[in-house]
Amino acid sequence: MNDISNTGVLHARPQADAHVIADDAEALAVAEQLALEFAVGAAERDRQRRLPYDELARFSASGLGGITVPREYGGADVSFVTLARVFAILCEADPSLGQIPQNHFGFLNVIRTLGSASQKQRYFSGVLAGKRLGNAGPERGSRNTTDVQTRLATADGELRVSGRKFYSTGALFAHWVPTKLLDEQGRLIAAIIERDSPGLTVIDDWSGFGQRTTASGSVVFNNVLVDPEAILPLWQTAGEPSLVGPVSQIIQAAIDAGIARAAVRETVRFVKEQARPWLDAGVERATDDPYVIRDTGLLHVELHAAEAVLERAARTLDRIRVAGVTAQTQAEASIAVAKAKVLTTEAALNGAEKLFELSGSRAVLEELNLDRHWRNARVHTLHDPVRWKYFAIGNYLLNDVLPQRHAWI
Repeated sequence: MNDISNTGVLHARPQADAHVIADDAEALAVAEQLALEFAVGAAERDRQRRLPYDELARFSASGLGGITVPREYGGADVSFVTLARVFAILCEADPSLGQIPQNHFGFLNVIRTLGSASQKQRYFSGVLAGKRLGNAGPERGSRNTTDVQTRLATADGELRVSGRKFYSTGALFAHWVPTKLLDEQGRLIAAIIERDSPGLTVIDDWSGFGQRTTASGSVVFNNVLVDPEAILPLWQTAGEPSLVGPVSQIIQAAIDAGIARAAVRETVRFVKEQARPWLDAGVERATDDPYVIRDTGLLHVELHAAEAVLERAARTLDRIRVAGVTAQTQAEASIAVAKAKVLTTEAALNGAEKLFELSGSRAVLEELNLDRHWRNARVHTLHDPVRWKYFAIGNYLLNDVLPQRHAWI
């Protein structure tokens, strides 16, 4: 199984073979170890836009991709608290690499929620063996991200699909590519398509100035065969309460928390090692400048507040998954995660901006590539606008209006 990027370079994707992680403690320990490895070369991968094939092979071999598989299918079934921590740990090291599994875990939760017993056995066992799920994302030119026009069609008794998707984070590196389609009755479904299916092409045309190595480009389906056993009828549960949206969102918030951590850590390091004090401060070291001291303290307060609310939101999801999801508890979960998303967004953006303000003009030198922290923060936080998070929270508190049910709230 091979991939050809738009640079014309041939990449061999590793075969699935993975360790199986036993519990939450091991998941966190493995994430910490991988983060140490992934941090090495992260700046150069961003600068050169070198896609992280080798790093993802290590991710899969480590067993981290299977940590949310339910215990009855052989997985660790870690808590949402642990899942959020894992994403934050990896994204502090390299947020582009850390973002790539977002759709893998998001769709694992969809399978857990909607899949049949045979589908769960098939995909959970594959993931535990090291296989990765990608994503064929929204369609360009549509009204919004939920507007799906691509349809299944029957030809000679077989189900086929043709169409084009974008924002397909993870598809280039995947073994399976889930995508949302309309069936022949116009109903919304999800189809999980083998990555090496004839007619399926992943194009590395992501050109964002941040999150540069996520390869969040296009997927093209040209009369691709769809296995009827690989279809999830999303329409059957449309409108029913679930944690699909809040789980997707808490992953996004954790990614932003990781970006914020990296920016704040880099600020402290640079100020200690290279920054000069402002002349009016009358001090010898930047670390003695009272305004630098004050703002550095504020950065840590903002970061730790965001992390605390993120963990509180994850604990809310853990509690609701055990107790059962109702319309009211789904709303509670969405609002809890929305609060975390607001704070992690602000911590990431402010932390990346303050990196330059406190470090001074030396920090803007191109060879340092410190701007990657701001670029990553700015691009990833566009995933879902926080202005609508504020609205959802306020409308819920003032008017008892439950938030919308989709993957962006």
